[in-house]
Parts: sequence; structure tokens; C-alpha cells
Amino acid sequence: MRIHSKKVAGLAAVTLAFALAATGCGKGSGDSGGTGASSSKKVSITFIPKNLGNPYFDISDAAGKKVVESLGGTYSQVGPQEASPDAQAQYIDTEAQKHTSAIVISSNDPEALGDSLTKARDAGTKVVTFDSDTNPKYRDLFINQADAAGIGKVEVDMVADQIGDAGEVAILSASANATNQNAWIEIMKKELAASHPNIKLVETAYGDDDPQKSADKTAALLQKHPNLKGIISPTTVGIAAAAKYLSTSDKKGKVALTGLGDPNELRAYVKDGTVTEFALWNPGDLGALAAYAATALVKGDIKGDEGDTFKAGKLGQFTVGKDGVVLLGDPFKFNKANIDQFKF
Repeated sequence: MRIHSKKVAGLAAVTLAFALAATGCGKGSGDSGGTGASSSKKVSITFIPKNLGNPYFDISDAAGKKVVESLGGTYSQVGPQEASPDAQAQYIDTEAQKHTSAIVISSNDPEALGDSLTKARDAGTKVVTFDSDTNPKYRDLFINQADAAGIGKVEVDMVADQIGDAGEVAILSASANATNQNAWIEIMKKELAASHPNIKLVETAYGDDDPQKSADKTAALLQKHPNLKGIISPTTVGIAAAAKYLSTSDKKGKVALTGLGDPNELRAYVKDGTVTEFALWNPGDLGALAAYAATALVKGDIKGDEGDTFKAGKLGQFTVGKDGVVLLGDPFKFNKANIDQFKF
């Protein structure tokens, strides 16, 4: 998972291009290069994030909107204010009743949305999950931001480097049922046990992707575990909230904080020493890829079978893998040396 220095410039260019796309000019989400679709069917695609007002999904869904509209489709976004499967289900049901061509959803639970998603598919709506998956039987494709093993390993590697490969660490996650978070946490636990015997995971806390709750959980972790040396937060909301809290705490510089975050939200905390290094992929590319995949499904270019291929504009060509999974790529490490190259 090590990113060599020669790749930084290339990724910087990719990210800068996405930043332009967010304002109407750019990469992936702004490219009008189609999916190769031959059908003239009008496509309507609705994005359903885990919750509205989440900066991560603001970026991913804006990129999806750009793609859908560039391909002549109709885009919309709906979703709950709080991240819960029950709240998402009602939006799925509504889209099914409207005969929306495709739903692109980041699931708050792998099983709880099953009935609603099955009804939507029975009604002819294609289902693409992204960021956080459901049971594969409930959807057509899953657009995976990165391999779970790679994400888990890079987060453990970062915290190990920052605490001298020894001491107590905690995890600050999103919701307890978030599919992606739980998959990464399981990898982290295995990686710690196998390769870092001197690091002890003392607690996994859940901030439900709510900034205030995540900050409160950070404070509680620091109080409950006075010997804590590091916190891993595999959620952009959680790590930003934890960084904000730590930056004014007497634990700043004493407790390492790493995980998955947005460069724009963590830039100040990297520069003031609260955060040394963190990782992420481009959420805009993830949303754009999901939109291209959904369009290809609706227009019949692909069925979601293993081996299917489709073109995602300037993002390139992608192949559907086992269980209908399409992989965007590997996470990238951000630190003081390179963070100013990234504007998302």
C-alpha cells in the first residue's frame, strides 16, 4: 500500500481535475465521454447517501450529478438527516414507486435495507451501492472505494508508525452497523494481532457520523484511557471532529490521530501538528464511477456479471469483479509534505 513519491504528482493532477469538476469543468464527473451505451432510454438516477450534510457525500454526489447530467440523464439526491437504515428505507420505497431508473446508495446496514431494495429491483430499478455495501443479493453492483484489506492495513501502518509500534489505541467509527466501517475494523484487528503484538486495541467507539457526538466520543476515549497513544478514525466526519477536539486539548501531540479524511477538512490540523498523516481516495471519483456504472446498467451495456467491462469517462475502463464489485483503487496517504497539492 506504499505510495511512491513519483505517484504523488499524478494523483495531484487527478485530484485537481476533480476539484475543477466540482465547479463545472473537470475530470471523471465532468467528462462527457459516455459509457458506450447504445440505448436511447432516458435515465433517472437518485443518489441516497448515508445522511445529508455530510461533506464526504456532498463531494461524491456532486460528482455523480455531473456525470448523470453529462450523459443526458436526470439526477436527484434524497436521504435522511441522520445515518440510519430505517430512514434510508423510506427513500428507497419512494424511488421504487416513481420507477426511478437506478438508485445509487451508501448503505447504513447490510441487511436492514434488503426488503426495500428487493422491491425496488422487482419494480425495475437498478441498485448500485457505493462506499458502504449491502448483502450482494440486494443490489446489482457495489462500487468499492478500495480493497478492505488495503484500507485496514494502511490505517494500522500509519498509527503504528506514529506511536512507535507500541501502546494503547482506540477506534472512532461511524455507526455500529456501517458495512464498510465494520469490514475495515475487522481487518485492522487481524492486522494488529498478526503484525503489531505490542499495540493493544482498547475500545471501538461510535460517533454515528455526527460531528458533536464524534467529538464527545473522542473526549470520552481520552478520559477513559489515560495511557491512550493513538486513535484511528475510519470516517471523514469522525476524524475531523476528533482533530478539532484534540487541537485544543492537552493531548495534542501526545495522542496520534489517523484514519480516513478529507484534505480540506484536515489541512489546518496537519499544519498545526494535531494530525501527522491520514489516508483517503477521491470521493468525487467514487461518486462519478458509481454514476457511470448505474448508467451502463440502465442502458444495458452491462448486466453486473463478473467480467463485464464499461468505460467511465476519463477515469478509464473498469471490470466487474466477483460478487458484482467494481474497485476504484488504493487509498493514498496525506501529510504535511503533500497536502497542499490536494484541494478536496
